[in-house]
Amino acid sequence: MNTTNDIDFNPEYTTVWSFPERGAWATHKSDYRGNFAPQIARNVIEMYSKKGDCVLDPMVGAGTTLIETKLLARDAIGIDINPDAAKLSKEALQFKHKPASKQEVRIADARDLSSIKDESVDLILTHPPYMNIIKYSEGKIAGDLSNIGSLPKFCDEIELIAAEMFRVLKCDKYCAILIGDTRRGRHYVPLAFNVMQRFLKVGFVLKEDIVKVQHNCKMTNRWKWKAQQGGFYLIMHEHLFVFRKPKANEDLARIKYSANFV
Repeated sequence: MNTTNDIDFNPEYTTVWSFPERGAWATHKSDYRGNFAPQIARNVIEMYSKKGDCVLDPMVGAGTTLIETKLLARDAIGIDINPDAAKLSKEALQFKHKPASKQEVRIADARDLSSIKDESVDLILTHPPYMNIIKYSEGKIAGDLSNIGSLPKFCDEIELIAAEMFRVLKCDKYCAILIGDTRRGRHYVPLAFNVMQRFLKVGFVLKEDIVKVQHNCKMTNRWKWKAQQGGFYLIMHEHLFVFRKPKANEDLARIKYSANFV
């Protein structure tokens, strides 16, 4: 296993992120389809939290977020509705690191975070499914978001999750989600912005919209000729939305949408 001394990492300072070479330090692997690069988790965790903080990933997948919290000395809770994903996360955390921190993986539904107290989390970072583009449980797990093919239905379920995230997050702290878009009938479906609107609806305010360039997509070569013949462009970016939970009674007038820009 690579140690933290082997990490080749440079912090990002703009709203466009590109990682042609995926980080492979510690126990990070790229064999879980759809997981995000560890550079994303590391950038977010270092920017928006400090050592000893509690980080939540309510759709933890193979555990990228939790691996980084362990390396960066943050406590963490990882939740996934899929027992297979939870197992992978637990296995990925089987390494020693100092200073020590605590990572816990639970099998649960992100729509019900009742095991977590109100305003007890310092940072949320997650990477939800993009509707049914990748079906993680092939319909075998009731409630799995990756089985939903309807945009309105998917966003309704995301809103429930966003409301729970809002509840458990401390005021003036941050929630980051990586989400991409898709196509239907060769037309663009702005999944990311529909999801963003649901987070704003439950009370979050938007801190950042970071465009993450996609590399090494397995489907690119398969779809390239269809795009050329069909008159559309391949989607090669995702959105990393960073939301903030406002402070109690905070005046949000200056950051709300307005026709007058100051």
